[in-house]
Amino acid sequence: MFDMFFPDRYVASTYVIDFEKLYERGYRGLIFDIDNTLVPHGEPADERAVRLFERLKGIGFSCCLISNNQEPRVKMFNEKIQVDYVYNAHKPSKKNYRKAMEIMGTDTDTTVFVGDQLFTDVWGAKRSGIASILVKPIHPKEEIQIVLKRYLEKVVLFFYKRSLAMEKKVEKRHHIL
Repeated sequence: MFDMFFPDRYVASTYVIDFEKLYERGYRGLIFDIDNTLVPHGEPADERAVRLFERLKGIGFSCCLISNNQEPRVKMFNEKIQVDYVYNAHKPSKKNYRKAMEIMGTDTDTTVFVGDQLFTDVWGAKRSGIASILVKPIHPKEEIQIVLKRYLEKVVLFFYKRSLAMEKKVEKRHHIL
């Protein structure tokens, strides 16, 4: 029932993702949300974000930011990062996920999306056929509409974690046979 909102992976932070392994697996494009995925809401790119994007470019990834924010916010964050971006993206609409892939020259098989929200970021990626990694929000301070969505996300994440546990039980059973 909730599986349309389930990410392909759920990790503690963008900064713990093994991007080298993703590259080895054939992924070439990374699409990122900004607020609470890379930095706290409304903040400019910090040193950690700058180092991450230098590393990603060094690995060989094409990167694109996709945000529901207006251009001044996205442009301000991108000043030190210098990657492509799409602003006012209307996530979870598929249109701008596709636009990001077009900009990067990637497709659904070679692109991964990284974001902190199930109902915009992950759902949009799933609807677009892109692998998704959900990260825990960096900072608890959020706009009221996001705070309300977080309560619903907790319900979905409960079922997501339960489905992972069930899969592990099934895998264990099949390994015994």
